[in-house]
Amino acid sequence: MNIQFRESTEAASPLTAKDAIKTAIADCDIHPARATRTELYPYLAKRWQHHLEVYGVHAYQGMMEGPPYPKAQPNASRRDAYPPEGGPQGSSLSFMQKQHLDPSNVQLGVLNPLNTGQGIRNHELSAALCSAINDWQIDKWTSKDKRLKASIVVGNEDGLAAAAEIRERAGDKNFVQVLLLSRNVEPLGQRRYWPIYQAAEEAGLPVGVHAFGFGGNPITPSGWPSYYIEEMVGHSQCQQSALASLVLEGVFERFPKLKMVMIEAGFGWAPSLAWRLDKVWQRLRSEVPHVKRPPSEYIREQVWWTTQPMEDPERREDLFDVIKWIGWDRLLFATDYPHWDYDEPSRVLPPGVSEANREAFYLGNARKLYGLTA
Repeated sequence: MNIQFRESTEAASPLTAKDAIKTAIADCDIHPARATRTELYPYLAKRWQHHLEVYGVHAYQGMMEGPPYPKAQPNASRRDAYPPEGGPQGSSLSFMQKQHLDPSNVQLGVLNPLNTGQGIRNHELSAALCSAINDWQIDKWTSKDKRLKASIVVGNEDGLAAAAEIRERAGDKNFVQVLLLSRNVEPLGQRRYWPIYQAAEEAGLPVGVHAFGFGGNPITPSGWPSYYIEEMVGHSQCQQSALASLVLEGVFERFPKLKMVMIEAGFGWAPSLAWRLDKVWQRLRSEVPHVKRPPSEYIREQVWWTTQPMEDPERREDLFDVIKWIGWDRLLFATDYPHWDYDEPSRVLPPGVSEANREAFYLGNARKLYGLTA
């Protein structure tokens, strides 16, 4: 079933060269896709090609492909994003350039591949697929368009192997961050993931935590929901659990130079989570003596947020109040191209924003975080 989730004809119209925005932007959440099932084979050893053909993959969740909820769109993507030459949405660089990068005036695009080798029970296969994805990102994307930078995909459930992949890619200008997902076997602050944070800190690379994942657990703490809309709302709950775990397990205290980017789960919930954590920490801090400061201080110093899905309160003043707490210097613009809930850059920010904050929001913050200042 194909349903185009657009509220009006105007909103459904893609940008054209005529109405392309003049503001240069960084898009910090672009999803490239593989055109064919075997597109990674040139980057995989014969052993793993054979393994995939004979045994497939064994994921932590019951469904073998994709997140554990049916989507109203194939690959949760825009119907108008199918490349004319065929293949799934997001699989054609030339079409991505024509439909998004050029008309949206994207100067920096951060690639976050999904459906990779993350969340696979065979950790050796997971590491091999993630390494192949990283080679594929260079060959097909970043080497072909200098506006694009890749995220290092790692087999996150094997912290040591993931750290090795990060160190292997460290210093490679094709990569600007490490990519994790919010749904894992255990909360992200647990010790099994610490080698990842250590390697990322050593490499000076932010760690992006994208919504979704393959940990085998339901997205709610009370079981599996019935509807896709519950999953969409659940991403923010899942990210809150991940962020609380990172703070209370002491990850930010242990790795003070670590920078985290919370991707595609909104940001309006951040102040209330921090306020609740601060209040409880005041009463129970003796349980977590390794958390030496109020949780809000770690969050405001070491966490950045991508904007898609952009908060959309009735009163724009409410949005500005939230951003004021987070900091205009902590927001990274993102569209989520080519997914159906794409935020169009020319229409996402309400009026009333200063020119300095607008520039930081659309481009400056991302350039600074990723070390790409002109």
